[in-house]
Amino acid sequence: MTENQQRSTFVTVLAWIFIVLSGFGTLIAILQNIMIQTIFRSPEVTRAMQAPPPPGTPPLATFMFTYFQLFFLAFLLVSALMLVSSIGLLKRWNWARICFVGLMGLGILWQLVGLGIQYSMLSPMQEQFASATTHGGPNMQPFLIAMTVASVLFAVGLGVLFGWIAKKLLSAPIAAEFRR
Repeated sequence: MTENQQRSTFVTVLAWIFIVLSGFGTLIAILQNIMIQTIFRSPEVTRAMQAPPPPGTPPLATFMFTYFQLFFLAFLLVSALMLVSSIGLLKRWNWARICFVGLMGLGILWQLVGLGIQYSMLSPMQEQFASATTHGGPNMQPFLIAMTVASVLFAVGLGVLFGWIAKKLLSAPIAAEFRR
Protein backbone atom coordinates (compact mmCIF):
# COMPACT_ATOMS: atom_id res chain seq x y z
CA MET A 1 0.00 0.00 0.00
CA THR A 2 1.08 3.54 -0.57
CA GLU A 3 1.37 5.96 2.30
CA ASN A 4 -1.78 7.86 1.26
CA GLN A 5 -3.85 4.67 1.44
CA GLN A 6 -2.64 3.94 4.97
CA ARG A 7 -3.73 7.33 6.33
CA SER A 8 -7.27 7.43 7.67
CA THR A 9 -9.64 10.12 6.54
CA PHE A 10 -10.84 10.50 10.14
CA VAL A 11 -7.45 11.76 11.38
CA THR A 12 -6.94 14.06 8.41
CA VAL A 13 -10.39 15.64 8.66
CA LEU A 14 -10.15 15.91 12.45
CA ALA A 15 -6.74 17.57 12.19
CA TRP A 16 -7.91 20.13 9.62
CA ILE A 17 -11.06 20.96 11.57
CA PHE A 18 -9.06 21.60 14.72
CA ILE A 19 -6.31 23.47 12.86
CA VAL A 20 -8.96 25.94 11.66
CA LEU A 21 -10.80 26.16 15.01
CA SER A 22 -7.70 26.40 17.18
CA GLY A 23 -6.08 28.80 14.72
CA PHE A 24 -9.01 31.19 15.08
CA GLY A 25 -9.06 30.59 18.83
CA THR A 26 -5.36 31.38 19.11
CA LEU A 27 -5.72 34.54 17.03
CA ILE A 28 -8.64 35.72 19.17
CA ALA A 29 -6.75 34.86 22.37
CA ILE A 30 -3.70 36.83 21.21
CA LEU A 31 -5.89 39.86 20.50
CA GLN A 32 -7.67 39.49 23.87
CA ASN A 33 -4.37 39.30 25.73
CA ILE A 34 -3.05 42.37 23.91
CA MET A 35 -6.23 44.23 24.83
CA ILE A 36 -6.01 43.16 28.47
CA GLN A 37 -2.34 44.12 28.74
CA THR A 38 -2.95 47.56 27.23
CA ILE A 39 -6.37 48.64 28.50
CA PHE A 40 -6.38 47.06 31.94
CA ARG A 41 -2.95 48.39 32.92
CA SER A 42 -4.08 52.01 33.32
CA PRO A 43 -4.05 53.48 36.84
CA GLU A 44 -7.80 54.17 36.73
CA VAL A 45 -8.67 50.56 35.96
CA THR A 46 -6.20 49.30 38.57
CA ARG A 47 -7.88 51.45 41.25
CA ALA A 48 -11.34 50.31 40.19
CA MET A 49 -10.30 46.66 40.32
CA GLN A 50 -8.91 47.05 43.84
CA ALA A 51 -12.28 48.19 45.16
CA PRO A 52 -14.12 45.58 47.22
CA PRO A 53 -16.81 43.63 45.35
CA PRO A 54 -20.46 44.60 45.88
CA PRO A 55 -22.22 42.73 48.68
CA GLY A 56 -23.81 39.48 47.57
CA THR A 57 -21.27 38.82 44.83
CA PRO A 58 -20.67 35.07 44.57
CA PRO A 59 -17.16 34.12 45.77
CA LEU A 60 -16.41 32.40 42.47
CA ALA A 61 -17.25 35.59 40.56
CA THR A 62 -14.93 37.56 42.83
CA PHE A 63 -12.16 35.01 42.27
CA MET A 64 -12.61 35.04 38.49
CA PHE A 65 -12.69 38.84 38.39
CA THR A 66 -9.54 39.06 40.48
CA TYR A 67 -7.60 36.63 38.28
CA PHE A 68 -9.25 37.23 34.90
CA GLN A 69 -5.89 37.93 33.25
CA LEU A 70 -4.76 34.40 34.09
CA PHE A 71 -7.93 32.93 32.54
CA PHE A 72 -7.24 34.74 29.26
CA LEU A 73 -3.59 33.67 29.33
CA ALA A 74 -4.62 30.05 30.00
CA PHE A 75 -7.03 30.20 27.06
CA LEU A 76 -4.20 31.43 24.83
CA LEU A 77 -1.87 28.64 25.97
CA VAL A 78 -4.48 25.90 25.52
CA SER A 79 -5.48 27.26 22.08
CA ALA A 80 -1.85 27.38 20.95
CA LEU A 81 -1.23 23.86 22.27
CA MET A 82 -4.31 22.64 20.42
CA LEU A 83 -3.08 24.29 17.22
CA VAL A 84 0.37 22.69 17.51
CA SER A 85 -1.17 19.32 18.39
CA SER A 86 -3.57 19.53 15.44
CA ILE A 87 -0.70 20.19 13.05
CA GLY A 88 1.19 17.29 14.62
CA LEU A 89 -1.89 15.10 14.24
CA LEU A 90 -2.00 15.93 10.54
CA LYS A 91 1.68 14.96 10.26
CA ARG A 92 0.93 11.76 12.22
CA TRP A 93 3.29 12.49 15.10
CA ASN A 94 2.49 10.17 18.02
CA TRP A 95 3.18 12.78 20.72
CA ALA A 96 0.54 14.99 19.05
CA ARG A 97 -2.02 12.16 19.14
CA ILE A 98 -1.41 11.61 22.86
CA CYS A 99 -1.51 15.36 23.53
CA PHE A 100 -4.72 15.67 21.51
CA VAL A 101 -6.34 12.90 23.56
CA GLY A 102 -5.28 14.75 26.72
CA LEU A 103 -6.82 17.96 25.41
CA MET A 104 -10.06 16.09 24.69
CA GLY A 105 -10.01 14.91 28.32
CA LEU A 106 -9.39 18.50 29.43
CA GLY A 107 -12.34 19.57 27.29
CA ILE A 108 -14.61 17.04 29.01
CA LEU A 109 -13.41 18.21 32.41
CA TRP A 110 -13.95 21.86 31.42
CA GLN A 111 -17.55 21.10 30.39
CA LEU A 112 -18.23 19.68 33.86
CA VAL A 113 -16.47 22.57 35.61
CA GLY A 114 -18.39 25.02 33.43
CA LEU A 115 -21.69 23.52 34.57
CA GLY A 116 -20.59 23.93 38.18
CA ILE A 117 -19.57 27.54 37.55
CA GLN A 118 -22.88 28.25 35.86
CA TYR A 119 -24.80 26.76 38.77
CA SER A 120 -22.85 28.79 41.32
CA MET A 121 -23.44 31.99 39.34
CA LEU A 122 -27.11 31.39 38.56
CA SER A 123 -28.17 30.41 42.08
CA PRO A 124 -27.86 33.95 43.49
CA MET A 125 -29.48 35.34 40.33
CA GLN A 126 -32.52 33.12 40.84
CA GLU A 127 -33.03 34.67 44.27
CA GLN A 128 -32.68 38.18 42.84
CA PHE A 129 -35.13 37.43 40.01
CA ALA A 130 -37.61 35.89 42.46
CA SER A 131 -37.40 39.05 44.57
CA ALA A 132 -37.92 41.23 41.49
CA THR A 133 -40.93 39.14 40.44
CA THR A 134 -42.67 39.77 43.76
CA HIS A 135 -42.20 43.50 43.14
CA GLY A 136 -43.88 43.44 39.71
CA GLY A 137 -40.93 42.39 37.55
CA PRO A 138 -41.15 39.72 34.86
CA ASN A 139 -40.91 36.05 35.82
CA MET A 140 -37.45 34.97 34.69
CA GLN A 141 -37.69 31.42 36.07
CA PRO A 142 -38.70 29.79 32.74
CA PHE A 143 -35.79 31.54 30.99
CA LEU A 144 -33.30 30.37 33.64
CA ILE A 145 -34.63 26.81 33.42
CA ALA A 146 -34.38 26.82 29.61
CA MET A 147 -30.86 28.23 29.78
CA THR A 148 -29.81 25.58 32.29
CA VAL A 149 -31.29 22.73 30.24
CA ALA A 150 -29.62 24.02 27.07
CA SER A 151 -26.28 24.34 28.85
CA VAL A 152 -26.48 20.81 30.24
CA LEU A 153 -27.40 19.38 26.83
CA PHE A 154 -24.58 21.31 25.16
CA ALA A 155 -22.04 20.20 27.80
CA VAL A 156 -23.13 16.56 27.60
CA GLY A 157 -23.05 16.68 23.78
CA LEU A 158 -19.56 18.13 23.69
CA GLY A 159 -18.38 15.74 26.40
CA VAL A 160 -19.65 12.75 24.42
CA LEU A 161 -18.08 14.08 21.21
CA PHE A 162 -14.72 14.70 22.89
CA GLY A 163 -14.84 11.26 24.50
CA TRP A 164 -15.62 9.62 21.16
CA ILE A 165 -12.73 11.47 19.46
CA ALA A 166 -10.32 10.42 22.22
CA LYS A 167 -11.50 6.79 22.08
CA LYS A 168 -11.14 6.73 18.29
CA LEU A 169 -7.62 8.22 18.47
CA LEU A 170 -6.64 5.56 21.01
CA SER A 171 -7.97 2.69 18.86
CA ALA A 172 -5.43 0.24 17.44
CA PRO A 173 -5.98 1.00 13.73
CA ILE A 174 -5.56 4.75 14.26
CA ALA A 175 -2.61 4.33 16.63
CA ALA A 176 -0.89 2.16 13.99
CA GLU A 177 -0.81 5.13 11.61
CA PHE A 178 1.40 6.97 14.09
CA ARG A 179 4.02 4.23 14.45
CA ARG A 180 5.69 4.40 11.03
